[in-house]
Amino acid sequence: MRAADGPDEIHAAMRYALTGGKRLRGFLVLESARLHGVSAGAPVEAAAATEALHAYSLVHDDLPCMDDDDLRRGRPTVHVKWDEATAVLVGDALQTLAFGLLADPVCHPDAGVRCRLIAGLAEASGARGMVLGQAQDIAAETAETPLALDGIEALQANKTGALIVWSATAGAHLADADPDPMRRYADALGRAFQIADDILDVEGTAEEVGKAVGKDQGAGKATFVSLLGLDGAKARARDLVEEACAALDPFGSDAETLRHCARFVVSRDR
Repeated sequence: MRAADGPDEIHAAMRYALTGGKRLRGFLVLESARLHGVSAGAPVEAAAATEALHAYSLVHDDLPCMDDDDLRRGRPTVHVKWDEATAVLVGDALQTLAFGLLADPVCHPDAGVRCRLIAGLAEASGARGMVLGQAQDIAAETAETPLALDGIEALQANKTGALIVWSATAGAHLADADPDPMRRYADALGRAFQIADDILDVEGTAEEVGKAVGKDQGAGKATFVSLLGLDGAKARARDLVEEACAALDPFGSDAETLRHCARFVVSRDR
């Protein structure tokens, strides 16, 4: 189907792009909001926004001009199922949907809170966050010298970590509370998440993971596994999980679900 077939096709492709996945970022919004005493209905808009933003990034990352992937979440990528023009438009639509959800008074009655959420998501997803990380990743593919560990950590803090941090701190912003404990939790969680991804790229299969594996190794790109070794990467991920859990100490037993989330991140198989 061509993008010119009309808005119904775009909407169908948007729903397709949003289907499946772990919903980690949306979960972090909802759970951090609960932890800060925000009512159950209010954070849903913010949770939907981060999932829409994340889905847009995946649709665009999969394009031939980026990572050129044919499989995502165990299904054909949007540009394969439809075409490249549709995939670009779907990504654009999901990105603008995310900011529209945050701008809606349903998200929060205080326009100042909504503006802070919008500004934070713009920074996390733009040229100082996720987009920067993707540009760094592309540049690393053709660099004469592979990235060292600090370079990989900086890249992944932008490409993956920034949106995870925004998601985990959104609940604190909705409650007008100090976001620092959740920021420290999410920073460690995001790094552990990426290390787990690098491990799955080595140990997993496409059927298990739902996307192509072994691409980084095949391209000779430096990863946490290539620099730390498989056992070293696993140990580093476990240390980061403990760091994330410790950041939740101010919340006591109320944060146990988020601690379980951190442990899940390094034990998952996709």
